[in-house]
Amino acid sequence: MTPVRVSVLAYPGVFASEVYGVPDLLTMAAHVAAARGAGRAAYETTVVSPRRRVVASGGFRLDVAAVRPADVLVVPGFEPTPAGEPEAALAGLGPELATIRAQAAAGTAVVAVCVGAFLLAEAGLLRGRGATTGWLYADRLARRYPEVLLRRERLVVTDRGVTTTAAFSAMYDFALSFVRDREGPGVARATARVALLDDTRSSQTPYVDTALLPAPGHGFAAGVMRRLDRDLAARYDLPALSREFGVSTRTMLRRFGAETGRTPLAYLHSARVRRARHLLETTDRTVAAIAADVGYRDAGTFTTLFVRHTGRRPSACRTPPDPHRAT
Repeated sequence: MTPVRVSVLAYPGVFASEVYGVPDLLTMAAHVAAARGAGRAAYETTVVSPRRRVVASGGFRLDVAAVRPADVLVVPGFEPTPAGEPEAALAGLGPELATIRAQAAAGTAVVAVCVGAFLLAEAGLLRGRGATTGWLYADRLARRYPEVLLRRERLVVTDRGVTTTAAFSAMYDFALSFVRDREGPGVARATARVALLDDTRSSQTPYVDTALLPAPGHGFAAGVMRRLDRDLAARYDLPALSREFGVSTRTMLRRFGAETGRTPLAYLHSARVRRARHLLETTDRTVAAIAADVGYRDAGTFTTLFVRHTGRRPSACRTPPDPHRAT
């Protein structure tokens, strides 16, 4: 079996765990394949850099090899600045951006983990492509790179040889899908069981904590979002919303999309689902009552949207009763 050459790009400030996460899971998959009598899967993994020395986040020094031809290039994420602005970490990464472009031009499949998507976007690889990133940074990615077709709910998005993943642990979702495509579902499933990984999840929406999201600023889209948030249950009326902000419907969609990467209606659906999930987790109200509270008169429509956004049915979000709680 010809080895699949997997290079992981190391650079200053990279998260060390994301450098080694994919290679470690591929190593585990090779052992699982051998134990199942499928032969040892062939993965040749190397940590590479255009620099001679790399210090990762936390001050860890990484051993790196020179950049070489590869079948897959993994671009891990980096430690965000205290202000939470990923763009600041891009400064000074010119050699890495050149490496990404060169590898992609040579036909190498490129994979980004979490905010590694910013490097791919800065290198021009995500222009016109579908992509995702960690939910905490999705709005920033959409604002800085409006040409990216952001799929913010997805854990893994692959578009014409370029793959992006959501935050941190989604590198394992990618690695499992990679093993599944190469070794078959049996090896991937067994690897997930050995590693105690969930190989059935498909959305990052259940993990979104709105308390950690940056508050809307003073831009056009921020004002629209605040207006929609004030009355989630109100019927969506794009012409009326546009008149309220003194613009045409076309301008509303263009300006809101340029700042957020989505439409006002898409934002409203996601805000309604977040509110509904909170009510499901903290109250005993029925699903139908909660659906009505957030603007859906038909419980079936609400359930369909909820599953699309979260990957789970509303009933699965109920907090189980505490058996030790006194009654």
